[in-house]
Amino acid sequence: MTIAQEKNPPVKLPNEPAITPQIVAEHGLAPDEYERLLKIMGRTPTMVELGIFSAMWSEHCSYKSSKVWLKKLPTKAPWVIQGPGENAGVIDIGDGQAAIFKMESHNHPSYIEPYQGAATGVGGILRDVFTMGARPVANLNALRFGDPNHPRTRHLVSGVVAGIGGYGNCMGIPTVGGETNFHSAYNGNILVNAMTVGIAPSDRIFYAAAAGIGNPLVYVGSKTGRDGIHGATMSSTEFNEDSESKRPTVQVGDPFVEKLLLEACLELMATDAIVAIQDMGAAGLTSSSFEMAAKGGLGVVVELDKVPMRETGMNPYELMLSESQERMLIVLKPGREELARKIFEKWELDFAVIGHLTDTERMVLSWHGDIVGNIPIPPLVTEAPMYERPWTLTPLPAELDAAKVPAPKDWNASLITLMGSPDLASKAWIWKQYDHLIMGNTAIRPQDGDAALVRVPGGHKGLAMTSDCTPRYVQAHPETGGRQAVAEAWRNITATGAKPLAVTDNMNFGNPQKPEIMGQFAGAIMGMTEACNALDFPVVSGNVSLYNETEGRPILPTPTIGAVGVIEDIATSVGSRLMQSGLALVLLGETKGWLGQSIYLRELHGREEGAPPPVDLAAERRNGDFVRGEIVGRRVAACHDLSDGGLLVGLAEMCLAGGTGATLKLPKGINAPHAYLYGEDQARYLVATDDGEALLAAAAKAGVPAVQLGYSGGVNLVVEGLLDLPLSELRAVHEGWLPDYMSSAA
Repeated sequence: MTIAQEKNPPVKLPNEPAITPQIVAEHGLAPDEYERLLKIMGRTPTMVELGIFSAMWSEHCSYKSSKVWLKKLPTKAPWVIQGPGENAGVIDIGDGQAAIFKMESHNHPSYIEPYQGAATGVGGILRDVFTMGARPVANLNALRFGDPNHPRTRHLVSGVVAGIGGYGNCMGIPTVGGETNFHSAYNGNILVNAMTVGIAPSDRIFYAAAAGIGNPLVYVGSKTGRDGIHGATMSSTEFNEDSESKRPTVQVGDPFVEKLLLEACLELMATDAIVAIQDMGAAGLTSSSFEMAAKGGLGVVVELDKVPMRETGMNPYELMLSESQERMLIVLKPGREELARKIFEKWELDFAVIGHLTDTERMVLSWHGDIVGNIPIPPLVTEAPMYERPWTLTPLPAELDAAKVPAPKDWNASLITLMGSPDLASKAWIWKQYDHLIMGNTAIRPQDGDAALVRVPGGHKGLAMTSDCTPRYVQAHPETGGRQAVAEAWRNITATGAKPLAVTDNMNFGNPQKPEIMGQFAGAIMGMTEACNALDFPVVSGNVSLYNETEGRPILPTPTIGAVGVIEDIATSVGSRLMQSGLALVLLGETKGWLGQSIYLRELHGREEGAPPPVDLAAERRNGDFVRGEIVGRRVAACHDLSDGGLLVGLAEMCLAGGTGATLKLPKGINAPHAYLYGEDQARYLVATDDGEALLAAAAKAGVPAVQLGYSGGVNLVVEGLLDLPLSELRAVHEGWLPDYMSSAA
């Protein structure tokens, strides 16, 4: 196609409807946004052009409601190679290696079609990581489901878990960690947040910015079908009673093809053929081609009739907006087409040259020689809507007086109830469906530690990784909840002995057009920013998922924090398992007995009230740095950060994980034992050591509050004068709830 032809006005396709206000509204564009489009174009758009604007200006792709707040997050550090703005974040982990990671949501698709929605969420995040040159080494996921008694919950749990396991297992990548919560606020809108971590040579990172006028634009992977059309737009709206009709907007994945695509891309990346590479995720060919050209300051011609298709009769609109999975777009160096073609054909994947780069800064779409779309690229970015939505901060609730919260009448029964509650019960039924040991590098497995630990191939180094958020805290006070989510992720990495390095976030909220919801988002960002700055824990990638509402009912605000850290020698790491008798049990950090928004208050008294526990970031830093030093110095046998359920639940988890009991004696002067044992004060760790006196002395020198509470040993969990419970009884309820729930009749 010549430059002169590229300037031709687009033609309307046969049977193409006239653009009406109704069609504009169906594409999710507000009237003023459509007026902005008309000003950019200088004419009425074709249907394919309207579809492109609709996708690129959707909340899912443009971040138009959140961008102004996301800019406040700290994103830089000496070890950050690439922060937000690329497919994934990149950090330097030393020895010429980089960790590449990101977390993304697939919430709406997973509610509509749980198996495929969750599976393609895993597939998409894997592509985000390996498109940058990394071989994925681990997956994690953060799942939020509705009330277990809701009629759809069991079906959704079953489908989502099967989808995650099915895709990850077939790819041969271990799923090593994550979290699962239940709450009625997610009844009509579950959350499926998927995270992938990969490793690459730090001098071989691949980016998406196109370069080289005339360079070929190459399509590789699966053929394009009609699945997922309008997926990005669907993910940018609330659910209603017609949500089931959106099933066709859910993508369909094939992990076996993705495995071939991974290997083919990595093989091509070992050559010098690639200029730029981008996966086709949300908005498919539209976003991938547009983003590559925009980042490179170039134009692009896409010959749509050359796109490999798996369905007959497809038109340009469908080809540009399809979100069919397992596809990549690559800019090659001139003359490298046959080299690349041979690699992809060897892996039995489609390969097609579908266009080239230009100097026009326009996206030109052709169909059998006719121009069907011609859009200026810069204003699609610079003129994209960006809203400073009205917002109202959530006030901090009054502190709950622990003395006014009843103590258990039966202490044994209280712990049994908590350990068998949906949020605290073992999730082994879930992670046993995931292959968490494949590749042979998983050093700390699910439920063996606060964070997963994966050996970096070829040495002694390990990557620690976790996913954390306490939505009930965020709901009560978003700033505190945002602070706590970051701090807990930092603690979980620290509790293995690893140094926390960076964060990826997944911001799941309701309708941003409601000031109280926008205020939740703003408050969470404020808290996260404070914590990331105080803990030297920059945000390098992430995702925003808004409009998580059904018929006006929002989810709990859920800013999920994925985090990665490094430990130089995995032999010095520890898990949370209490595996031997005679170890001193030392509580590090200050305990005031904070019961506001606690699991104890909710599960035993049916109350969700009070201020969440405050987060003292200076104490977090001091206590965590001390704990990490003791672990790496091999003076700690087991370590567990204390969060949901407080001290007694944390100790019970350590005992069950390691098969060893424990006996505690409360310090003198404790007036409210239930607050001391079940309070959720932050910045605390429970540590097992063979020399309690030495640890106490070191803590005192470091200014870290510390108290020795007892010893490990026996087959019971004992708190003198209050509780004496066989581990076998505790294990039965802890490990039994989820399998019993999933096997029971709906």
